[in-house]
Amino acid sequence: MKLLEHESKELFKSKGVAVPANGGVIDDAKKIAPALKKAGKGPWVIKAQVLAGGRGKGGGIKLAKTPKEAKDLAKQIIGMTLVTPQTGPKGVKVPSVLIETGAKIERELYLSVVLDRKSAGPMVIASAQGGMEIEQLAHDKPEAIHKLAIDPNTGMLDFQARELAFALQVPAEKLGEFVKLAKGLVRTFLDYDCSLVEVNPLAFTSKGLVALDGKVVIDDNALFRQPLLKDKKDEEATKLELEAKKHDISYIGLDGNIGCMVNGAGLAMGTMDTIALAGGMPANFLDVGGAANEERVTRAFQIILKDPKVKAVLVNIFGGIVKCDMIAAGILAALKKVKMKVPLIVRLQGTNVEKGRELLKNSGVSIITAEGLWEAAQKAVAATKGN
Repeated sequence: MKLLEHESKELFKSKGVAVPANGGVIDDAKKIAPALKKAGKGPWVIKAQVLAGGRGKGGGIKLAKTPKEAKDLAKQIIGMTLVTPQTGPKGVKVPSVLIETGAKIERELYLSVVLDRKSAGPMVIASAQGGMEIEQLAHDKPEAIHKLAIDPNTGMLDFQARELAFALQVPAEKLGEFVKLAKGLVRTFLDYDCSLVEVNPLAFTSKGLVALDGKVVIDDNALFRQPLLKDKKDEEATKLELEAKKHDISYIGLDGNIGCMVNGAGLAMGTMDTIALAGGMPANFLDVGGAANEERVTRAFQIILKDPKVKAVLVNIFGGIVKCDMIAAGILAALKKVKMKVPLIVRLQGTNVEKGRELLKNSGVSIITAEGLWEAAQKAVAATKGN
């Protein structure tokens, strides 16, 4: 789950990481006066609160020198469609803005903590050159990027933070401040079960070292042990994704028109790839889980069919934990509760597969069956074209 900038900075503050003073988040320019007062003396920065990088380039971050200018800019940004390299050409609508006090930047750094699967632990990634072009810097000058593996049992140790500071050419008088901030970011990563913590830029200002921006991604699988975050709305999730999550079904909406119901994440990804190879596009990723019983299958059908883009549904189930005849019975029972207005393609494989196929064949229900995945994908693509 991705956090908005203001939410990320609240976590930073809890771990002693300095952030700019702010007046809160507003969703209407008329509410800006108390926000400016709370933020303190201007100038102020008006920042679009969306889950996308490159907001400054897209016009989502503006500097205001007067209250009137701040109000005009807030009115301009709230409700705008912000287009950045990360949003794609469609962009995203800006629902609110964060009001912060401006900072006189003397120098910028880049600092992040990521989950490094090779070392099976946190990895600090830093550069002496921060700012909006960090991706380009990593491409053009990889030697300017510094990496440091962290032991998750100890967090960042003082000597590691000092070594990183030396590599980044942090001035001696700022060393203690940098050590505290770097350790605080790593502690944020560990304590909140993050997969990413990023500050770009981390700025030297007249008031000290400050995290001017903040990006945090929480591991969804660990939300159950994060009481402050587990009930937070996922800003990136669609209504269907939220509904699926409520029923403990793994679902991600995509842009295609072939609905997919599969048991097992690996099989689901293989199914999506095969559909694409056959010339189609999946409308979703949906892992119904190992226990593909009637209730879960029914719920999965209901979620898939609520997507108006779906022109056919492909069910690809491997009968292992639950046998194929039981799965077939569950599909047929589910179809009695669901109005199937698009072609349904079912491919079963595994234990008792012949019994399962026989049940489907003799059911009297209009089902297109397939034995192999390639055959199923081809039939699904053909069904979307009316063949």
